[in-house]
Formats: sequence, C-alpha cells, structure tokens
Amino acid sequence: MVEENCTMVMEFILLGLSDVPELRLVLFLLFLLIYGVTVLANLGMTALIQVSPGLHTPMYFFLSHLSFIDFCYSSVIVPKMLANILNNDKTISLVACRIQFFLFCTCVVSEVFLLAVMAYDRFVAICHPLLYMVIMSQKLCVILVTCCYLYASVCSLIHLCSAVGVQSYKSNVINHFFCDLPPLLGLACSDVTMNELLLFIVVNFNEIFTTVIMLTSYSLILTIILRMRSAEGRHKAFSTCASHLMAIIVFHGTILFIYCQPTSGNNLDVDKVTTVFYTVVIPMLNPLIYSLRNKDVKEALQNVLGYKIFN
Repeated sequence: MVEENCTMVMEFILLGLSDVPELRLVLFLLFLLIYGVTVLANLGMTALIQVSPGLHTPMYFFLSHLSFIDFCYSSVIVPKMLANILNNDKTISLVACRIQFFLFCTCVVSEVFLLAVMAYDRFVAICHPLLYMVIMSQKLCVILVTCCYLYASVCSLIHLCSAVGVQSYKSNVINHFFCDLPPLLGLACSDVTMNELLLFIVVNFNEIFTTVIMLTSYSLILTIILRMRSAEGRHKAFSTCASHLMAIIVFHGTILFIYCQPTSGNNLDVDKVTTVFYTVVIPMLNPLIYSLRNKDVKEALQNVLGYKIFN
C-alpha cells in the first residue's frame, strides 16, 4: 500500500513555521529584523577584527571565523524562509534542497568544532599565559580552522550521500522551513534505518568528541582559577571565558535536543521551533555576546568609530 504511493520527487514544498495568514507579515518582519542584525553584527565583527591591530590574536582569529560561519549558515536558511513566508509558492527543487542541506550541515559542524578549538585556546591562554603566543602560533591556528572546515565538509558529504540514496518519497511536503535530513528521511519510502543510525552515530560522535575537549579544557581552567590568590585575577579569568561558555551552552543545548536522540524525527513541530533558535537567533546572539561582554572589542569599536559608545 505504501509503495503504491511512492514517487520520484523533483521538488519539495516547505510548509514553514505557520500556515496562519494573519501571522505572515509579523513573522516576515520579525525574521527580517533578526537577519538584518545577524548580517550587520557578524560581518561587522569580522571586519572589526581585521582592521584592529589589538585584536590580531588567536582568540579573535577564531572569533572572526565563528562570525563568518554564523553569517553563512544563517544566510543559507533565512532568505529562502523569508521568501516562503510571503509567497504562496513554497517549492524548492530537489537539487536546491540538497545544496541547502549540504551547506547548512557544513556550517553547523564547523561551528561545533570551532567552539571546541576556542575552548582549547582559552585553556592555553589561562593555564600557559607565558607560552600562549608560542603554542597558539599563526600556523597552528590556520591548521585548526582548516581542519574544522575540511572535517565538516566530509561529514556533510556523508549525510548528503545518505539523502541522495533515497530514491522515492511518500510525499513532497516537508514539515519544516528548510531542507534538514530528519524530515527528509521521514518522507522516505524505503527503509532508512541505516540512514538514521548513521546520522545518530556521526552527530553523537561529533558532540561527544567536542564536549570532551571543552569539558577537559574548562576543568583545567577552573582548577587554575581556583588556585589564584588574587580576586582580580580570578574575575579576569572568569570574564575571559564567560562569553565562550554562554555560546557553547546555548548552541550545544539545541543540537543535543534535536539530533542526539533517535526519536527526534517524530517531533518535527517541536524540532522546528527549536531549530529556529539555533539557525536564526543564535547567529545573531553570538556577536552580541562577544561584543557586549568583551572590553577589547568595545575599545576596538570605539577606536574605529572615533568616539565612545559604551560606558
């Protein structure tokens, strides 16, 4: 019975967040505002780091790439989502759907590993301050960032091949606002148990591996901080890590909720709302978190603008 309804699909229909006509304009203006802030904040942070000599350190080198990734994966998702909110035609071609998923997956995995690299960077800065610039050389920083991008591309290619392996679908209607793998697999006619298992294994490996790096780094950082006799030194060390910890908790919390449970595909409506948070909101929050809580960034921005904008 199910096989009779199966068909080859050349395009999908993205249902989006809501089918209530009265909410269209509100949602469009809200996400347009968020996307505008995201683009300005992330590109602004990247440009500020490039033009400010005081920010030419490993920490801000990684932060510039974090801002670039946030800009990219927000741009992969939001413009199409905004168009679908206003248009009655919510179709996306099969090729465009797969490209969107590949780029989205590459950006997300890159960010997961880059946050782990940044945790290691904070460990070196606090636990080995005198050797910081020697250990975190420019060459090592470039290698670490390149590895993040390359590994993310390989992961995305694996998942893309998993999606390409599905030849027929029960329907071409995706209950989501972009082409993500779980809802796509949920429409498959064939047995996708191995595809879902592969997704589960790869995502959990990435999460466990990076979480171990971050927990180890911050455990050692905490040990060093607690040994400090100076209250001022402890406060400075904590403030150095606070922004990064906040970004880690928010980002990894949503990733774990959506992808690191085998049954997440059965709760697509809940996943859609959660996915909005890390695909739309978090890319806007990250540069704000790092700028509003970072004295060096505030000073660099004031120097570029030529006047004081923070108290």
